[in-house]
Amino acid sequence: MSVIRATDRLFFAAIPDQATAAQIAEVREDLCEACGLTGKPIAAEQLHVTLWHVGDSLLAPSTDVIDKLVDRAGRVEMPPFQVAFDHAMSFNHGPVVLCGEDGVDGLKMTHEQLKTSLLAKGLRRRSAFTPHMTLLRDKRLVLKHRITPITWQVTELVLVHSLLGQTTHKYVARIKLRKSGS
Repeated sequence: MSVIRATDRLFFAAIPDQATAAQIAEVREDLCEACGLTGKPIAAEQLHVTLWHVGDSLLAPSTDVIDKLVDRAGRVEMPPFQVAFDHAMSFNHGPVVLCGEDGVDGLKMTHEQLKTSLLAKGLRRRSAFTPHMTLLRDKRLVLKHRITPITWQVTELVLVHSLLGQTTHKYVARIKLRKSGS
């Protein structure tokens, strides 16, 4: 019996600018050398922080679904903010990720606002959230490894359509962050 697997994923993300993605790739190379990592790196153009996993499906998302998600995410009232990752580590036995201490508070607040905006009233969904950016997957365990902080300004939420297993991300919508009342 064959198992039917989802082919499409939708999620909201914070995406670093190109210069920051290049800086992250350099830090990853140094980390691989220092820790003996040999896993396949995430492509620089696919580096992101997942803020809310919308879901997986067997079909590409319809325009109607995208429009509804954009409308709801547009209710997020969060001014642009700076994110800072200050260490790398292994996460859940495989992914090597960037994490931060105080520099990820804006990501946490944005996640909470998305949760409020996207979930229907009365609907509960577990949403444990540890802000991180996956760099690669590797069998070696990396304990907390301090790095020179990597910072960038998050100015928008990006709705990403990922084609699972194809390492393809399509940015289907961008929602500018804004202060309350603007």
